[in-house]
Amino acid sequence: MRISTETSAWLLQARDFLYEARRLKPGPERNDLRQTAKVLRELARLEPGPNQDWRVKTGSGSESAI
Repeated sequence: MRISTETSAWLLQARDFLYEARRLKPGPERNDLRQTAKVLRELARLEPGPNQDWRVKTGSGSESAI
């Protein structure tokens, strides 16, 4: 588990979307907001932290040519 003193902007946006979704009655609009929040949480998970290399790593052990 990653513990950070800084909250990702993606996570803050996801929180706002979920808050708004909770205010709505069940239906397509609510589901859309929940799906958007899910994507934002995934983006936050994939976002490199301050101590991580921004380059994409390959499975072969060598670095990708970006």
